[in-house]
Amino acid sequence: MPVSRSLRRNVHFYDASRPDRPLGGLRLHRSITAKNFLFMLNIVIIADCPHSVTLRGSGVTLTPTDEPLRPGDYDLKADSPVGLISVTDEPCILRVWSHTVSSRENRFRNLVRERDGKCVITGLVNADADIGDWTTFEAAHIFPVSHRDYFRNQGFSRWITDRTGELDLGINSCQNGLLMQSNFHQLFDSFKFSINPDDNYKIVSFDSDLLGLDGRVLDRVCRDPNDERSVRDELLRWHFRQAVLANMRGAGEPVLEFDFPAGTDMVGEILSGPDGAKRMEAELFARLHQISPN
Repeated sequence: MPVSRSLRRNVHFYDASRPDRPLGGLRLHRSITAKNFLFMLNIVIIADCPHSVTLRGSGVTLTPTDEPLRPGDYDLKADSPVGLISVTDEPCILRVWSHTVSSRENRFRNLVRERDGKCVITGLVNADADIGDWTTFEAAHIFPVSHRDYFRNQGFSRWITDRTGELDLGINSCQNGLLMQSNFHQLFDSFKFSINPDDNYKIVSFDSDLLGLDGRVLDRVCRDPNDERSVRDELLRWHFRQAVLANMRGAGEPVLEFDFPAGTDMVGEILSGPDGAKRMEAELFARLHQISPN
C-alpha cells in the first residue's frame, strides 16, 4: 500500500485567511533553517503580492537567517487585503526506480564509477574498485531515463557537455549521475532525500532519516569544477525542486511500492495503486528503453 508523506510532519503551513486548512508541511530535520524553509516555500507557494510567514502563536515573522526552523504551524499572510496565496500546480513527475540494464546504462555506470570511486553521499570509498567489485555501490540517474521525452522537450540536454558514448540527448552522461550505496539509491529515486546546490550542496532528508543523511554535504569528487565530467548543478536543482514538490505540497505525493518479489502480481498492484496507469506507462517505458539498441 502507498504510504502518505504527510505522516509524522511536525511543520505545517497555512494561508492565514484559512488557518484550519494546511497547504502542506514537512518533517523537520537539522538541515532546515529559516532561510531554507522560505526558499522551499517559494517553490511550493504562489502569491500575487508580497507576504509574510509567521510562526503561529509567537508573533515572530520569519526572515532568511541560518537559525534552525522551529516545529509548529506557520501562517502565510498576504500584505494586500485582496492578495491571493495558493499552492502551485507545477507537475511532479511519477518516478520509477531506475535500473542499469542496457549497453547505454552500462556505459553510464562505468563512467560514474570511474569519476567518483566512492559513495558521494557518505564519502565511503570502494576499497575493492581495483579488482572490479562494486557490490553495494550503484550509479543513480539524477533525471530518470523513464522520462526521456520530458528531458528532451524541456531542453535539459543543453546542460550536458560531456557526451562520451552518447548518441543523442545525453541523459546517460555521467553528468546526470551520482555513485551511491545501494540502500540510498531507492531513497533518492523516491525523492526521500535530495541535494540543494544552492545551499553549498547540502543534503536534505524529507523522510525519517534513519541512515543519518540529513545535513551532510555532497562529496566534491563528483562536482569538481575543474573536471569536465562533473555533475550538473542544473540537474541537481531540478531534482531538489521535484523533492520539495513531492514532499511539501498538500499531503505530498504517495510513496510507491518497489519491492515485487517473484510471484507478486506486480501489474495488479501498480494498476490498483495511485496513478496506476501513469506508473505502468513509466515502468514499461523504462524497460523498453533498457532493451532498445543504441
